[in-house]
Amino acid sequence: MKILKFLGVTIAVIAAAIAVVLIGARFADGPLGIIAGGAFSSGEMHSGPEPDWTFIKDFSTIEFQLVDPDRSRTTWLMVHDSRVYIPCGYMTTTWGRIWKQWPIEAQKDGRAIARIDGKLYDRKLVRITQGPELEPLLAELGRKYAGGDPVPLEAVTSGYLWIFELAPRA
Repeated sequence: MKILKFLGVTIAVIAAAIAVVLIGARFADGPLGIIAGGAFSSGEMHSGPEPDWTFIKDFSTIEFQLVDPDRSRTTWLMVHDSRVYIPCGYMTTTWGRIWKQWPIEAQKDGRAIARIDGKLYDRKLVRITQGPELEPLLAELGRKYAGGDPVPLEAVTSGYLWIFELAPRA
């Protein structure tokens, strides 16, 4: 009986600690690793012409936040034709739909801010479901994150993988 009580208390303490971290992260200046964070409160807004995004081609991750709701997260990225894209997998799985709400929110209101090396960039998330850029993007995704193997086009056409361009916000 004492073991069950000890186990119950231990599980409750762990659950409470996780809840505190997840709730506390919503007030942070950006994400805490893989934990979604609050709105960006630091960084200088980029002004001037559209950047040539090849400068981040070999970055493994960037931070971005949606404007509504104003939560931030860390994500992978791909650069193709001097444009930047972000992937989101597991979208046909129950776990993916529960864990990843931002893609659904981005389709409702794609306004976003990317933070890269302390600079903020006003962007708009535009989902890419077809077109000539898909195959090079999937090859780049495979190069960076899948050991060099290109990701099959079926990942996108099946809805499992969503790809968004971080397009300029007009």
